[in-house]
Amino acid sequence: MPPRLNIPPITRIVLVALVSQSLLSFAIRYRQWSEDSDIVVPYLSLVPQLSLIYPWTFLTTTLVENNLFTLGISSVTLFYGGRYLERAWTSREFAKFLVITALVPNILSFGALVVMFALTSNMAWTLNTINGTIPLQISFLVAFSQLVPAHTVTLFRGIISLRVPRFPLLHVLCVTALSITPLLSIASFFLVINGLLTSWVYLRFYKSAFPDLETSQPSSLRGDASETFAFAEFFPEPVKPFISSIGDQIFNVLVTLRICTPFTAADVAASRGDSTFIQRGAPGGARAEAERRRALALKALDQRLNAATAGAKPVPPPPVSGPSVQVQPQTTTQTAMSTDSASLGETNYVPERDDH
Repeated sequence: MPPRLNIPPITRIVLVALVSQSLLSFAIRYRQWSEDSDIVVPYLSLVPQLSLIYPWTFLTTTLVENNLFTLGISSVTLFYGGRYLERAWTSREFAKFLVITALVPNILSFGALVVMFALTSNMAWTLNTINGTIPLQISFLVAFSQLVPAHTVTLFRGIISLRVPRFPLLHVLCVTALSITPLLSIASFFLVINGLLTSWVYLRFYKSAFPDLETSQPSSLRGDASETFAFAEFFPEPVKPFISSIGDQIFNVLVTLRICTPFTAADVAASRGDSTFIQRGAPGGARAEAERRRALALKALDQRLNAATAGAKPVPPPPVSGPSVQVQPQTTTQTAMSTDSASLGETNYVPERDDH
């Protein structure tokens, strides 16, 4: 009998929605296909010029793929990435993360295409279809960069070795290159950029963190002010100072607009490059913060597993047939032999003496 796949509930729902909506879109476009026009489904996928009367498409369009190649990649990404993150965060936090990283990039990409239409007066910008799991893919990579920042992935038998925080930038470059080919639309470029920014801002400033029972930090702690999750960590070493300075300016704008909340004085010192910065709520540097977060995640996962197993009905042990055996300390060999003989009921046989 084949092993049963253990898929968490939210990941299972998202996978079913992705496959069903994509196949439905395939069937509709196949029936209406013609060589003279490009078929779109405005009530499943988000098309700026046609989908305003279908507001649900701002969310459902993320789970619609246009071809089998992207559908396969999306299914694998949601299966493995969704299982990992849902078990690490709980289903509620994972569902919230999915909604934010799908809805916000779609809205921002919609606005970007409208702005391009206003600047160029080219109607083709508003006829681009905004769809696909690209925002979720880049968001998963950003989440992995937060959870395992020191992990290194080796590819092609050691020829290529990359740390996890390098993968979001590689994904952005790949999507940008494919967006100029027929495989992806130009809207994919806006989706991957907005997905990167949305997921990082949410995880950096808003997502609820695991409470640390060993320190006095409040249970309502949000965000991640560690050095290993700075935005500049996604880029190579030569451009990190430049990206860091731009990130500081953007952060100040977001604080002015009340989108982000300023960190404490220690967090501000870290953003200025103070190497003696101590992580919020944890003594030590960036590596200690990463280890602490992994330990907290494992502790929370262990508590949930213990709670699940505690609810199961205990199975009584099978009855033991025969007398119980107790092991007594043996002082000498003679004592052990006599004890064994007595316990087994052994009878010593002494032959009769012949007096004659």
